[in-house]
Amino acid sequence: MVNPKIVISFLFIFSSVSSLQAQQNSSKHSSFPKTLAIDGKVLQKNLELITANDPDKVKALTSLLKKADKLVLEAKTFSVMDKKQVPPSGDKHDYMSTGPYWWPDPSKPDGLPYIKKDGQRNPTYYDISDSVEIDKVEDCTMTLALAYFFTKDNKYADFAAKLMKTWFLDAETRQNPNLNFGQGIPGLNTGRGTGIIETRDLFRVGDAALLIQGTPNWNTNDHEELKKWFSDYLTWMLESPIGKDEADSNNNHGTFYSEQVIAFALFSNRLDVVTSEIEVFKNRMENQLNRDGSQPFELLRTKSWSYVNMNLYGYFLISKLAENNNISLWNQQKSEGKNMKNALDWIVPYLKNEKKWEYEQIQKIGYEETIKILKLAANKYSNPEYENLAKMIDLKTYNSDIIQLTN
Repeated sequence: MVNPKIVISFLFIFSSVSSLQAQQNSSKHSSFPKTLAIDGKVLQKNLELITANDPDKVKALTSLLKKADKLVLEAKTFSVMDKKQVPPSGDKHDYMSTGPYWWPDPSKPDGLPYIKKDGQRNPTYYDISDSVEIDKVEDCTMTLALAYFFTKDNKYADFAAKLMKTWFLDAETRQNPNLNFGQGIPGLNTGRGTGIIETRDLFRVGDAALLIQGTPNWNTNDHEELKKWFSDYLTWMLESPIGKDEADSNNNHGTFYSEQVIAFALFSNRLDVVTSEIEVFKNRMENQLNRDGSQPFELLRTKSWSYVNMNLYGYFLISKLAENNNISLWNQQKSEGKNMKNALDWIVPYLKNEKKWEYEQIQKIGYEETIKILKLAANKYSNPEYENLAKMIDLKTYNSDIIQLTN
């Protein structure tokens, strides 16, 4: 027997979406959301598929709304003020974390200075709540903003706005726009450029803010204040000693430094910075790749598969961001073979089980970033085989709600 509550839920989804679709039909689909890394045209297309009762998209939306409703009901917000520790500055508004792969030295009575065990995460990393909570801000605002886009129910936008105001804007709870104390190493330093990797997904907050623009609790002033926060953080990245240190990284840290600079510059309308950093990224890719598409710096790591895919995802993400500035990087190369498509094709035989991964990988292989790469590649290189491969290697991840609704 069909649960009547489920029927009512579906009717609500369809009535909300159909109403919105009727408005969009009247404008001949002339508009779609202007976002950063999410493709607004894809969102619009998926909205039309939901209205047409596409089973996969409807299932994904139902899953997403279940999560969004839970977030609204629980009403849990996050702040750098939640942590128990006080940063060396004495200001809890400063973000703080420790190096995840650093452990007490057993040969020293006090364990100091800590020593590195690459790929082995020290559980005390989670004792400081900032890194966990900023991840939740990114995940939750994206879930809520998408729920708002597909239903136009203001309750989702309202809570997304509250989350962003709490972390970025409100004087009592906001994070200062710096990462001076990110990934510090006990006994060695209080913060490093390496810590900037922990804000690599903040572009999702920018996308969420763009999706809920003009809603009752996210007005023009709120949006401009958030843009200023990101501009201030970008200035810190570009000018501080810690930011400059990360800019010099030659592996995935350098890639995601460029990704953040480009994303935050786009969001804050600093287009000159976007253009210059894209040129920096072109050189990064040249220096990071072998001509066969392999990534030597990532292959040296103890979690080589994870970092190869993470860095490659950074390439694809930057290429998606660059489209906002009318720049195409999909076939960019300075030397023959040193391009992102070749880097993807280098891992394909491993995905097809034609070759066994012979490099060190001390944790279970995952495919979330790989799926995102393959779905983008299928579109950008007009090759459905990439999409078929994504389904083959991890159908559950492929069918997850965020991936289904944003790709």
